[in-house]
Amino acid sequence: MQANEVDPQAMAAVERQQRLPMPHSRGGVKLLRLVSAAAMWVQNRDVPSVGATRDLTIPGPAGGLDARLYRPDAEESVPTVVFFHGGGYVLGSIETHEWLCRHLTRESGCSVLSVDYRLAPEHPFPAAVEDAYAAVEWTAAHPDAVGGDDRFAVAGDSAGGNLAAVAALVAAERDGPDIAYQALLYPSVGVEADQASMREHTGLVLSEADVEWFRECYFESEMHERNPYADPTNACDVSGVPPATVVTAGFDPLRDGGRAYAQRLVDDGVPTRYVNYPSMVHGFITFREVDRARTAIRHVADDLADALEPAESE
Repeated sequence: MQANEVDPQAMAAVERQQRLPMPHSRGGVKLLRLVSAAAMWVQNRDVPSVGATRDLTIPGPAGGLDARLYRPDAEESVPTVVFFHGGGYVLGSIETHEWLCRHLTRESGCSVLSVDYRLAPEHPFPAAVEDAYAAVEWTAAHPDAVGGDDRFAVAGDSAGGNLAAVAALVAAERDGPDIAYQALLYPSVGVEADQASMREHTGLVLSEADVEWFRECYFESEMHERNPYADPTNACDVSGVPPATVVTAGFDPLRDGGRAYAQRLVDDGVPTRYVNYPSMVHGFITFREVDRARTAIRHVADDLADALEPAESE
């Protein structure tokens, strides 16, 4: 499940991140977001071009949700990927994942709608879930607004991977929009303290204290943690969710939870492609200086393009 050592390019990126402070207090959240945004500004310089981008506001359960649409260089209608960023439900934004979303757009040929959901601790569970599902429903109901057709998927990394998986579960259980595919990138699902990946790999990108702090900010109460809409591994049955790609990293503390959910999908009859990158760390797909990140993006984009390709009869 893991290589003998972390990929040198990934380790260099981790060492740069470790210079940044991580205050585990609610008072430090604003500072942490500013520092994170500044770091990602460097990450997102010289981003790849796409056909067009457009900022828009879509309706959410508690007000408008900011979103950014990335269109490929195509005049015709194309499928849409609704994307949710990572950041432990506390950090992250459209801007922090600009580089990734642009690459997904270029490689998949799909539009990518990146959605800013409400963040904890100001807005704990289930606020982010409600926003994510509202974005899915809006996209399904308004394909013309995103230059799309009726084909769409969900995707996300880390906490965003959780939200993508949960949105797919909600849609399945509530007879909601027909989501064609889900791409879950090192998703924050099924994480348990006694897992080998949690015991062995906290400290690289995510410390044990980081994981616990994010959890406290998001859930507030332990009662929420066993809710299937907080973590889809708690669902009794996930057989109705769309086919999936699940990506994990060998040196990621979230690895075993993601792998367990991929196996759960398979066990419940959901077509699933599981890929582990043995020498990678949590968050690696957003590391522009890591060659393996671009490889992973291409593979995920290919899965999305294949799943969203129109049937021959169309």
